[in-house]
Amino acid sequence: MQQVKPVPAPGPVAPTRSPGRLVVSIVTWQAADLTIDCLRSVAPEIADLPDTRVIVVDNDSKDGAADKVERAIHDNGWSDWAEFRRAPGNNGFAAGNNVAIRQALRGDEPAEYVLLLNPDTIVRPGAFRILVRFMEEHPEVGIAGGRSENPDATPQLCCFRFPSMLSELALYLNLGIVDRLLERHLTRVGIPEEPRPIDWVSGALMIIRREVFEDVGLMDEGYFLYYEETDFTLQARRAGWPCWHIPASRVVHLVGHSLGVTERVARPKRRHKCWFESRRRYFVLNHGRLNAMVTDVFAIGGHMLWRLRRLIQRKPDSDPPCFLRDLIRHSALIHGRGSLAPRQTSL
Repeated sequence: MQQVKPVPAPGPVAPTRSPGRLVVSIVTWQAADLTIDCLRSVAPEIADLPDTRVIVVDNDSKDGAADKVERAIHDNGWSDWAEFRRAPGNNGFAAGNNVAIRQALRGDEPAEYVLLLNPDTIVRPGAFRILVRFMEEHPEVGIAGGRSENPDATPQLCCFRFPSMLSELALYLNLGIVDRLLERHLTRVGIPEEPRPIDWVSGALMIIRREVFEDVGLMDEGYFLYYEETDFTLQARRAGWPCWHIPASRVVHLVGHSLGVTERVARPKRRHKCWFESRRRYFVLNHGRLNAMVTDVFAIGGHMLWRLRRLIQRKPDSDPPCFLRDLIRHSALIHGRGSLAPRQTSL
């Protein structure tokens, strides 16, 4: 486990009424030690919100991780608040969470809130309570997310605007003057220090009101990895449920560790095809094939201009290997809507 810089617990606050039931969904795949460390950090939160329960879903790990996590839950006495479930296969992040969400919404007394939590996180004191209290005080809000931090407590980007044609153009051109001209369209919004409404938040720490699922269904299982929380939050927004970022609720996010990679490498690895497929799915399903095709023209053209400028200015190459080729090969220009599975969100 990485050394995590401690932060003081939140000060005393007025007690809130019981939230009903909060269900925390942790989807893990071949990340036993990370998941156990995460559960260890969750344990104090249960005393803070005694109606909380945790559902750990293993996405068909092949390395013995499932047995190790299940045994840790039993051996550490966490069985009173944590249950372990094995997914029938590795069908992705959305499908794994849906296993827990279906369980949370089942029965005569379904959970009032579901909180998605990455297995490669360490929960800071009070993180759950802060999110639940915010949702209790703001019944019009459907989704909220907290702040993700590095182990040294420096913040990470974890709240964003929705991707668009113009945001993709600015992203791939990578030119300061264009960023300034299109600033209000950029996906990145910085690191807020106060609660604020936002388009979407990271699924590493994300609380969702039960009524959102009743209105829009579950997370779309057509996404294997990436863009699933962006898409889900967009569907919630269209159904009238806003999203907020609450920076006082915090977790340490060991970015990429649950997938065996990190962001802190000299040269990134080749981006997995599921990222490109999820990106295409997001734009085609939400904005139509024509918009997705134009977006890809902007992205591909912008990236080609960036590569040319990089060569002329002799800037270092920090792009993933084969990125331009992969961007073209998986674009909406090559694949149409017919290649996409329909939304898979049924309760």
